Amino acid sequence: MEFGANLALLILAAVVIFTLYAGIKIVPQGSNFTVERFGRYTRTLSPGLNMIVPFFDRVGARLNMMEQVLDVPTQEVITRDNATTSVDAVAFFQVLNAAQAAYQVSDLQYAILNLTMTNIRTVMGSMDLDELLSNRDTINDRLLRVLDQAAHPWGIKITRVEIKDINPPKDLIDSMARQMKAERDKRAQVLEAEGDRNAQILRAEGLKQSQILEAEGKREAAYREAEARERLAEAEAKATTMVSEAIAQGDVQALNYFIAQKYTTALSEMASAKNHKIIMMPLEATSLIGSLGGIGAIAKEVFGNSGAGDEQNSPSATPRKAPAKAAPARNDGTTRSGSADYVSVPNHIIGNRVPPTGSR
Repeated sequence: MEFGANLALLILAAVVIFTLYAGIKIVPQGSNFTVERFGRYTRTLSPGLNMIVPFFDRVGARLNMMEQVLDVPTQEVITRDNATTSVDAVAFFQVLNAAQAAYQVSDLQYAILNLTMTNIRTVMGSMDLDELLSNRDTINDRLLRVLDQAAHPWGIKITRVEIKDINPPKDLIDSMARQMKAERDKRAQVLEAEGDRNAQILRAEGLKQSQILEAEGKREAAYREAEARERLAEAEAKATTMVSEAIAQGDVQALNYFIAQKYTTALSEMASAKNHKIIMMPLEATSLIGSLGGIGAIAKEVFGNSGAGDEQNSPSATPRKAPAKAAPARNDGTTRSGSADYVSVPNHIIGNRVPPTGSR
């Protein structure tokens, strides 16, 4: 009896231990287990120690809740411009709802792989080859939106889709290289032409500015020259007026001074010429000397004979006696009368309107 009782106790203990073992479930971190009772989903076990009803509940699916990587194999894609390219990609996904991932789709990874491949053909087939090669970010964004929307009922979140490589055929690559070279040559020629055009424009603008400045300088110089000539003409007119007034008053020495000044100016201009070695003077040197004598007489009258003039104007002064006869004419064109010499001016210089010389 004791042996039978002990055996029964042992069997009972073994059943209890087996029941406890069947009811305790430990879920590792990063995973979720689904619980099925008589084949029907009841709940999801989270990571840690969990209890289920033995012999009635069982673990249905063990799902990895971490982000997973799915390698998309190489496939052929025909673009919109009928270019054939080889494309491979990689997709990242994560299970958010264990029940939907376990019971809404069969073979989750295979479904995501085929969904990714078909959408790659759809998206990349609607683009030209040039867009395909230069707009990878756009392709990745479009694929991500389409795949995430399609996988949402499965409790899946598509976190990222990346195109790893795009390989056009070799002959197409050579054609693209020639096209790129031609495009770069065209850009270089365009840039060179634009540079030449800008340089010509700058040179033309510089020439224009220089011509404007030169014209302004000539205008200013002409204005200054005209002003100087005007001032000179005014001075000459004033001098001529003063000489005319002096002649009208009977002062012949002013006329001699005026003629001597003209003689001196003409001789200085003739002597300043660089290509003249010998100067032929059609004028008599004595005439110029006589004119200079007239200038000296004027200076004496103005500065030196002020006392003599007062003596002549005084009422007690004894008047001079006129000479008995005029001095004989000299051969140098001057005529002596008393103690002063007077120059007879040639008619070809001032015309026949010169008043005759006299004695004072």
